[in-house]
Amino acid sequence: MGADVFVPFVFFAFLAAVILVPVLAKERTKRSAHELISQAMSRGQQLEPALVSQLTQNMLDEGNRARKSLGNGVILLSLALGFLGAGVLIDGFDGGDGDVIMGMGVPAVILGSVGAAFLLLAVFDYATRKRPSDA
Repeated sequence: MGADVFVPFVFFAFLAAVILVPVLAKERTKRSAHELISQAMSRGQQLEPALVSQLTQNMLDEGNRARKSLGNGVILLSLALGFLGAGVLIDGFDGGDGDVIMGMGVPAVILGSVGAAFLLLAVFDYATRKRPSDA
């Protein structure tokens, strides 16, 4: 495997690890807490109200996922537009050969596509959310 393949592979593996490891650790912690509570309930032990309220708060925070996705999508689309705007401004000062816009267009396309995916996820979450009247 040459350097032209190895370097991007290492970069994207690092990026995936930075994103996935904290998410997996958080899910593992949640799962172990729920297993511990399940074992305590099966033994007939009483649950403290503070523990129940903390778990309920975590569930409420997770229920706000659509709003977080919407915010992330708007921020990423704004960054994409900022990259395009910066490319247009720099290219105007540079003489207008178009290379700067193409160079700034690559991160703009990446950020814009991820932002659009977040917006679609937010719309999907809002559409599939159970309303209190549906329960």
